[in-house]
Amino acid sequence: MTSTAPAGTRDAFDGLRLTEWTSCGGCAAKWGAALLADLVAEFPVASDPSLMVGLAPFDDAAIYRVSDDVALVSTTDFFPPLVDHPADFGAIAAANACSDVFAMGGRVVMAINIAAFPEHFPPEAIAAIFEAAAHVVAEAGGSVAGGHTIRNPEPIFGLAVQGVVHPDRVFRKSGARPGDVLVLSKPIGTGLALAAGGDGDRAAAIAGMRALNRTAAETLADLGDATHAVTDVTGYGLAGHGWEMAERSGVRSVIDTDGIAAYPGAREAAERGVRTGGDPRNRDYLAGHLDSTASDAGEALCFDPQTSGGLLAAVAPAAAEQLLGRDGWWRVGEVAAGGPAVVLR
Repeated sequence: MTSTAPAGTRDAFDGLRLTEWTSCGGCAAKWGAALLADLVAEFPVASDPSLMVGLAPFDDAAIYRVSDDVALVSTTDFFPPLVDHPADFGAIAAANACSDVFAMGGRVVMAINIAAFPEHFPPEAIAAIFEAAAHVVAEAGGSVAGGHTIRNPEPIFGLAVQGVVHPDRVFRKSGARPGDVLVLSKPIGTGLALAAGGDGDRAAAIAGMRALNRTAAETLADLGDATHAVTDVTGYGLAGHGWEMAERSGVRSVIDTDGIAAYPGAREAAERGVRTGGDPRNRDYLAGHLDSTASDAGEALCFDPQTSGGLLAAVAPAAAEQLLGRDGWWRVGEVAAGGPAVVLR
């Protein structure tokens, strides 16, 4: 468990293990993408012309045009605990929920808590979750303005987040072009590191998940027209979200697995044969759309479900040179011409 108490003091939550209250935590708790896509396909198509981004096709958040220069960005995300400390859980949940606003190029303005806890859950732990989330939302540029809490056998927490963006500056999953460089703003391997890493490995993954994608989004916005497509990497893994970008853009997402920047302990866990619960569902999602010559460990890193992952972007080569090695950005691979697919090599 990661403690947020000062060195030499006893943490108030020593002995509390949030992960013992649930069977599946973080974005690994998401439904499989293939099943979810079938459900979304049954929704009626919206007819409001002001709805710029909805379910046809869906993206990381909904976008509603309010005026010629303002559009509303709206999203929600919540899940059971994937870490033991309440403050870590609240901070990660908030960073993860805010990420969808950043993935659309927006700025966060407001959030509403979504919470469910057992009636006998420690109230001081709930308070710590709420407080940590509020701090992260404030760091993202917004405020927690309310919420709703219900009884539930397992703890669940997240937020509905609203942001704003200029209608002409919205990031989308579509738009990647052959020759673009794929870049990512955080390492991957959160699921593997938490499942099988040592204490230091888990602490590094938790620190990464607590970090916001605000600076990454602002950096991509500063690149202007050189940023062609953006999404964030969460429960469907690097391969799954790379596939969504490839499908929407009509291209091939090529991932160089030997060069993957992974959290400490993640690649080692993959090489030992560790696989997380979301791995098979993510592989099912890419059935018929995957071309792989990668090692088993390389594939496992790409299918590992991520929580509060980084921003994956397809950018022009000259822009990639400005990004790489800056603020954690690393080269994932490239965009190639051809029928939509994910290529792992």
